[in-house]
Amino acid sequence: MSNSYTPISNYSSISFSARCSAGQTIKHDVYRHGSGPPVIIIQELPGIGPETMRLADEFVNKGFEVILPHLFGPLEKVSIGGNLIRVFCMRKEFNLFRKNSSSPIVDWLKALCRDIKIQSQTRGVGVIGMCLTGNFAISLMADDSVLAAVSSQPSMPLLKPTQLHMSEDEIVAIRRRIEKTAPIHAYRFAEDPMCTAEKYQAIEEAFNDSEATRIITHTLPGKGHSVLTLDFVDGSGHPTRSALDDILAYFSVQLR
Repeated sequence: MSNSYTPISNYSSISFSARCSAGQTIKHDVYRHGSGPPVIIIQELPGIGPETMRLADEFVNKGFEVILPHLFGPLEKVSIGGNLIRVFCMRKEFNLFRKNSSSPIVDWLKALCRDIKIQSQTRGVGVIGMCLTGNFAISLMADDSVLAAVSSQPSMPLLKPTQLHMSEDEIVAIRRRIEKTAPIHAYRFAEDPMCTAEKYQAIEEAFNDSEATRIITHTLPGKGHSVLTLDFVDGSGHPTRSALDDILAYFSVQLR
């Protein structure tokens, strides 16, 4: 990846609103760039910084349209501490510590996926979730509008590594949906303190069995956390570069 990136000013933008199951209406700006099968990249805690913008360029350069929902924080900047405070204040949208239940923002994201599918006149969309939003990518797979999903370093619920951020009913719906499409993929670093081996074990136990592997889990060597952004190394043969190449190929198969 080059250090340069397409600035957010080159993206088109709209404001998208949707009513969630809890009754509240959530509204966020959504940025779009490129043309081709749509891939929704859901920002991680550090925000939509330069690294995320460069990730978006990778997809645009491979013939995809990238959709960036702006959920919190400044654009084109990394703000980990500031964004953590912002998310804590967004309790009507994010339930950071709740187990066995997804956050209300997942309902908004499902509505966005359905809207993008209709607008793009495609069979469906791909989604990538990272860190706080890593679990969201798994949950979104239950929706008929989603054909492919990547969950990178899924970390919620926070401080509960053996638990998942989704209900039993959601897990059943996701399993059934994956069986009609294709397995989805999850990525983490081996020594990641936030997305641990225990988290992967919980995912494996919830979704995989002797009959089917519904989520393919990938563990990269090292101590990093953000596989596709802050800890990404654009070097031939580097595990993160290989992971991104595999993800690009996966979306090409599923969405084209």
